[in-house]
Amino acid sequence: MQDDPDPEFRTYCHLFAARRPWQRGCIDDLLRDTADDKVAGLLISDTRMQRIPRPNDGGADVFLTTPEERDRIRIRHADWLFSHPSGL
Repeated sequence: MQDDPDPEFRTYCHLFAARRPWQRGCIDDLLRDTADDKVAGLLISDTRMQRIPRPNDGGADVFLTTPEERDRIRIRHADWLFSHPSGL
């Protein structure tokens, strides 16, 4: 909770974590809700928490282990990037 004396301006953050055995489609509903802006702040991780995709209503960010891995992913999925020169 962000402490603000005015109750109208207090914000809350609820955290939830779950482990699921991976199956194709097992998080599709959650991803759809994120794309539809029904869910926010979603983080997905592998079991060692080395790669963390963060889907949002405008696409996704991905936290990777090294700059080299980032560059490989950028090249491999160049067609997924925004066309703005900054990549943002």
